Amino acid sequence: PPWKAQSLYASDDKYTFAVFSDLTGGDREGVFEIAVAPLNLLRPEFIVNVGDLIDGGTDPAKLNRQWDSFDARTGKARARVFYTGGNHDLLGKEMRAVWEERYGARYYHFVYRNVLFLVLDTEDHSPERLSEIAELRRQALEVAAEHGWDAFEETEYARMPEDETGAISSTQSEYMVKAMADNPDVRWTFLLMHKSPWTGGNTPNWAAIESALGERPYTVFHGHRHAYKYGQHNGRDHIRLATTGGVQMPEHGRSMDQVMLVTVDDQGVDIANILMAGILDKTGHVPLSGDTVCFEQALCGKD
Repeated sequence: PPWKAQSLYASDDKYTFAVFSDLTGGDREGVFEIAVAPLNLLRPEFIVNVGDLIDGGTDPAKLNRQWDSFDARTGKARARVFYTGGNHDLLGKEMRAVWEERYGARYYHFVYRNVLFLVLDTEDHSPERLSEIAELRRQALEVAAEHGWDAFEETEYARMPEDETGAISSTQSEYMVKAMADNPDVRWTFLLMHKSPWTGGNTPNWAAIESALGERPYTVFHGHRHAYKYGQHNGRDHIRLATTGGVQMPEHGRSMDQVMLVTVDDQGVDIANILMAGILDKTGHVPLSGDTVCFEQALCGKD
């Protein structure tokens, strides 16, 4: 017969979910809306992300308008979207209060088809430290607005360890450890977060989470630097996504607008990075007039 001998690649245990990344630093007009349309064509069972969903600020009214805009755009997705908070979403008492009023928990977990998802808040500072860092961040953003993102990198905020690692409280750590203890036999565990706490000397609260992960198979997705990076830590994939509409920073690595498709089955996990410029609809075009949009500044030389 005119086919190969392999069996049809189908399984009752197989499913696909999607991941998108940072929108912030300007939320380039139209990009995220375009991203939602191709995701609808790809038809994942659900969608997750790694934070920085709005630009943030201190005015509750302005924050609510930003969330209204984001919710309206994600509302066009056919699949359920699970939110992860980043520094633009949670680094400040006002941002934290608006999140909790609108969405509830800043960190949580869920199990889908015997796979555990841990969604972390990497801005889980004490109230005092939260206020200190939020003020330094405000000053740094003023510098960026006046002098550009290169100047932002020289600010005190950008140079502090928490800008890379964030923070996880003992309460959150205990919650995640319990979630894993309550789900010891899942076939895979995914961790979704904005920053990378393993890069900062392995603080005790993060170390407890890593210890609880033990030998189980798991994958970590994070964002924050607006540039793609693949690496391994403790023998497990740790993947930093680039952007899905945020300001691009090629000085940190390949900075591109992307979505990710993750397929899970009993054989393991497959991860596909998909450039938004390469997702075409049935007419042969990027949806929503996306043919006219620059999705990778380093290649097309414009925003």
